Amino acid sequence: MKCILILATIVLFTVFEIQAQEKVGDWQPLFNEDLSNADFPAGVWSIKDGVITATEDQCIWTQKDYANFILELEFKTAKGTNSGVIVYCSDTENWIPNSVEIQIADDFAKQWKKADKTWQCAAIFGHLAARESRVKKPGEWNKMTVACNGKIIHVVLNGSLVTEMDMSLWKSATKNPDGSDIPEWLSTPFAELPTTGKIGFQGKHAGAPIWFRNIKIKEL
Repeated sequence: MKCILILATIVLFTVFEIQAQEKVGDWQPLFNEDLSNADFPAGVWSIKDGVITATEDQCIWTQKDYANFILELEFKTAKGTNSGVIVYCSDTENWIPNSVEIQIADDFAKQWKKADKTWQCAAIFGHLAARESRVKKPGEWNKMTVACNGKIIHVVLNGSLVTEMDMSLWKSATKNPDGSDIPEWLSTPFAELPTTGKIGFQGKHAGAPIWFRNIKIKEL
């Protein structure tokens, strides 16, 4: 019981700490209104009324590298959506083994509901499941906050802290600390990944669209 109370206190403190940091300092839009400070294949990503979306499975990237930051955004899924928020990307041409992906998925869809939990919404893809599924049904807007401070990553989804990772514990490219398998295409141990890089968003992956809005960042 004592351990449970200590863990609950730590989780609550972390949420309050993130909320406190959100209120201090300057927020900046991650992308310009015309996406002029973003890198993406021509014709794939577009913005209308502040909402960005893609027509293909191609990422959109910041031109700037970011280290310690809080990223806040809203996203809306469709039926079967499988997308993601990508941080610490050091190679946008080969981003999958050279970044950290926070998964976005329609957990209500059969293929993701039955998938490994590290493939579900707010998980660190292939590495660490979220404590619970907090994503809303397709068509509803979700709010996500991703706080990155060196090797420590926190993910808050719709007001709940659902994922906490210390990347330094992931020393293997094949096994997670709990002994589960890491997908073979994620071939760089997180402990060896640089903690600075581009921020990106995955496009129309697995045939289903994704929409983002109100994307802003605060550097720490």
